Amino acid sequence: MSNDNAGGAVFAAFILGAIAGAAAALLFAPATGEETRRLLADRAREGRDKAADAATRGREFVDRQREGISQAIDRGKEAYHRARGTTEEQA
Repeated sequence: MSNDNAGGAVFAAFILGAIAGAAAALLFAPATGEETRRLLADRAREGRDKAADAATRGREFVDRQREGISQAIDRGKEAYHRARGTTEEQA
């Protein structure tokens, strides 16, 4: 049972280490507080823009896939009806 939670514990330790490292970097950074805040705001804005772009691309991908699947289903239905119509005519 302890093995089931091992992955979660490692992930939690990684996240805590990343947070501690980021805090230490901010405390010992040679930049002033204003420069650091501006840098963090810029990075946060870049991250937000990248996330929005990725979400847009993801939605576009899903829409394209949905359209392709819809077309495939319609073609399958048409083929089924053609085949069934041919079979009924022969009988």
